[in-house]
Formats: sequence, structure tokens, C-alpha cells
Amino acid sequence: MKNTLTEGFRGEKAIITPYNVRNYQAANDVTKQLYLTHIGYYPDARFHYRERNDGANENIFIYCDKGKGWIEYEGNRYILNENSFFIIPKKKKHIYGADAKDPWSIYWFHFNGDNVNMFDSIIGKPIHIDVSDTSRQRDRIQLFNEMYHNLDMGYSPENLEYISYCLMYFFASLKYVAQYREIRKIKENDIIQDSILYMKENLENKISLTDISGAVGYSVSRLNTLFMQRTSYSPIEYYNQLKVQRACNYLQFSDLKIKEIAFRLKYYDPFHFSKAFNKEMGMTPREYRVRYKDSVM
Repeated sequence: MKNTLTEGFRGEKAIITPYNVRNYQAANDVTKQLYLTHIGYYPDARFHYRERNDGANENIFIYCDKGKGWIEYEGNRYILNENSFFIIPKKKKHIYGADAKDPWSIYWFHFNGDNVNMFDSIIGKPIHIDVSDTSRQRDRIQLFNEMYHNLDMGYSPENLEYISYCLMYFFASLKYVAQYREIRKIKENDIIQDSILYMKENLENKISLTDISGAVGYSVSRLNTLFMQRTSYSPIEYYNQLKVQRACNYLQFSDLKIKEIAFRLKYYDPFHFSKAFNKEMGMTPREYRVRYKDSVM
């Protein structure tokens, strides 16, 4: 496996799911059909290059939004330009990279599942989506962002199942282009969503369950009950998961020292941070940084 990129891309974003979450997805009746393990966006990915002689442990989806790039697969070299995509099967040798003069901006994710073969017709070859008044390209990107946003909100069973359904719809929109219709997304403000948004806004502040309940106008006991019913986690457990998710972002995309990340996220000390991180991710912050910093895609 080779990657020539030494620094990240300005504006990049990425989420990598913990292995215990992947094990859950592989066993859950809904998510085991198709599920994400990594997801992200790399804008203007100059010098982006990745070589995997043994392939990846997951299937890889790359959608070129702007610019150009290339993929070498099965002895052929394919050019990806705007509104083109390629799905690389798992365990297959491949190389890809950004065009030197006009580097691509890409939406990408890794995925697995028992029903990947449902989309064999669009796997292993470059496909271009023609732009027209009815192509709904931006709606598809919105669906991608919806998957990213829900995963960014945590790993509750409902989130993971919803993402799996979105993923199937996303691929259906690429396989059955003529049948693809506009996504109608209904946004509903509710107490759990408001609580999660408050948590995300205060990941670098020290807040309590009382603070969260006060922010949404519910009693502590009522909020705790509703949160458990909706997410299977207590509010504080969910908050701690979001803090670890933010820590992953810092470890992967910043040069902050581990102790600086610990203090920024208001852990008692680096040891407490490492213990909490290891509980969620199955590895220490240092191990995570070595494995994933600037080398997810």
C-alpha cells in the first residue's frame, strides 16, 4: 500500500467507523445488506495518490465532482472527470490519483454488505452521469451529505439503519438513472435532534446532563427516558461518543498533540482521554493517529 500524500486537503472531511460498529452493522438484519465503514470529501485533492497491491478490505466508491483523476484497475487506466464515478471491488489491486494539472474533488466512501452484488452492473467500470434539467446531480450529493451528517451525529442503531437505506437508494439512483426521482427530505425539529445539536456545539465545553436538558426545556429524567428510547444510549453516553468522534477528526487532520486534544475536549487528563477513546474505538489515540492520519483514502 502506497500513498504519496503527506498533507491533507483544505476543507476535507472524513469519518471512520469503529470496528465494534462495523461488527454490529455486519450482524444487524438491516445494515448487513449494505453499510459504510468510511466516508469523506476531498476538495481540490492535489497530489492525491493511493496504491493498494492487495486491494482494500472494503469496496471503494469514488465520485468525481470537479476536476479530473485516474484509476488503474484490472490492467486498464480510466480517466474520471466531472460527474463520473467508479466502484472498486474489495480485495482487488488498484491505483488511483488526481490529475496533476486539474486535480479532482471527490466524494468517496468505503462500504461492505451481503448484497453488494445487487449493483454488479455499475461496479468495476467508469460511469459518467449526463447533466440535464432532470439529472438531479445536486440531489444525489445532498443524499451523500445526508449519510455523512447522520453518521456524524453518532452510531445509534437508528442512524446506522437509516444510512444503510440511504446507501441502497444512493446506488439505486446510479443504477436506475431513468427512474431516479428527486429526494424529498423533510426536516423535523425534535427534542432528540435539538439535544444532539446542542451537544455538538459544546464538545469543547464542559457540560452536564442538566445543561443539556435545560437547553431543550425538558426535565433531566424525561430527557434521559426519551433519549434511551430513541438512541439506546443515555444523553451523556451519546455526548461522550461525539467527543471521541471529534477527537478522531483532530487526530487525523491536525497536528495537535494528544494532550492538547485531551484538554481541548475537556477530559480530566490525557490518561482519561486515552481510556475513553480506547473504549469507543478499540485502540489508543496514538495508535489511531499512526493508522489513519492523512491516509484514509
